[in-house]
Amino acid sequence: MAEDSPSDAELARMAFSNGGFESELTIVEDGVEAMEYLRNVGKYADCAKPDLIILDLNMPRKDGKTVLSEIKADKELAKIPVVILTTSRDEQDIDDTYSMFASSYVAKPLDFDQFVDATKSIKEFYFKVAKLPGRG
Repeated sequence: MAEDSPSDAELARMAFSNGGFESELTIVEDGVEAMEYLRNVGKYADCAKPDLIILDLNMPRKDGKTVLSEIKADKELAKIPVVILTTSRDEQDIDDTYSMFASSYVAKPLDFDQFVDATKSIKEFYFKVAKLPGRG
């Protein structure tokens, strides 16, 4: 997960830890760090590729659209589903990210319980319902 808001990152961590899943959630703080993680650069040299990427659009150093573009242009990363989870409800952002092959777009609910529910729904869908590349 690429998320620059510590409170949103903690909420997502709580939602992902609930429900008996064995998935691991790794959180990076911005787009530069996200690409370092995905490309196994520096402190991320030994990290496995994620099954799912959850990406905020409004991040420092490198925004989410740029990261999404780089992911989808990289043949090693392009198959990984990317969920946009952001505060933006702007129609242009929605159109742009789907045009850039985002797997889904979720506007962050402002309410704590709704945010946790939305994050749990993402986890449920991608790890229980959907078939992911390399996972059968």
